[in-house]
Amino acid sequence: MEPKTLVIGIAGGTGSGKTTLMKRLIETFSDEVTVLSHDNYYRRHDDLTYEQRCALNYDEPASLETDLMARHLEALRRGESIECPVYDFTIHNRSDQTITVVPKKVIIVEGILIFTDKELRDLMDIRIFVDTDADVRLCRRIKRDVNKRGRTLESVLTQYQQTVKPMHEQYVEPSKKYADIVVPEGGKNLVALDMIVGRIRRHLEET
Repeated sequence: MEPKTLVIGIAGGTGSGKTTLMKRLIETFSDEVTVLSHDNYYRRHDDLTYEQRCALNYDEPASLETDLMARHLEALRRGESIECPVYDFTIHNRSDQTITVVPKKVIIVEGILIFTDKELRDLMDIRIFVDTDADVRLCRRIKRDVNKRGRTLESVLTQYQQTVKPMHEQYVEPSKKYADIVVPEGGKNLVALDMIVGRIRRHLEET
């Protein structure tokens, strides 16, 4: 019999507040939570130059190895550890390192496109979509990519206009229909956060 796990999917546009919500949950339940991030499953492109990798569209579902993520999530649900790939945003390629992810009672799956894949979506017990105004999301994206990923302002804005915004409209926003809960403003929405925390607490008490 499979160990009882609660799989929570957290989706939403870039800069929507997914990470803030996830951090709040980790702070509350630290030892009981493990995280699987879709960003780590971007495909490896050793065959391309850095310039060619820079030009790829990273905001469409095909850019991610989602089938591998689904297999890893299934293994975690069975109580097995997995070797999660690590993606290096400074070189736009998967690194040679992996991270050992161990199964816990609560598994958080996060990423902008996690609801677009039915196989992955069906492995989730609760699906949360973080909904935030586009202007706010863009400002957060700029701050993150410039400060943490070594990007220039011009490159961030170009990517946003060419791929991020159109792919959000084509894939991310429509996937909101698969959510069980839509949370405006992510981790700053204390009412929604209390509801989610309460649901996790009930699960932990029952297992």
